[in-house]
Amino acid sequence: MKRYTVFLTEDALLDFEDLAHFLTTHDGPQRAEQIGQLINKALRSLATLPNRGNHPQELLAIGNRTYREVHVKSWRIVYRVDGPQVVVHIIADGHRDMRALLTRRLLNA
Repeated sequence: MKRYTVFLTEDALLDFEDLAHFLTTHDGPQRAEQIGQLINKALRSLATLPNRGNHPQELLAIGNRTYREVHVKSWRIVYRVDGPQVVVHIIADGHRDMRALLTRRLLNA
């Protein structure tokens, strides 16, 4: 089975740190650890099955099929497969204004 290298952009790393801080502050360190482990598991799974994620609906609406996403509870991990790499661009709460976030981060608008 082919293995991909999973790489988090600086923005995605900051997203993950912000998420951990938010959960620690609002839900406690145990909850932050639990969600962190689930997200890490999802990231590791992308090394073997990167094309399993669906295309974000907000991007499909404008005909963009470059990016995919997987979900961990209410969080969305948005990434693209680039040759032997999986590049993670966003780890965000799905309740956010995802259209604005995706446009700003991925489409440079």
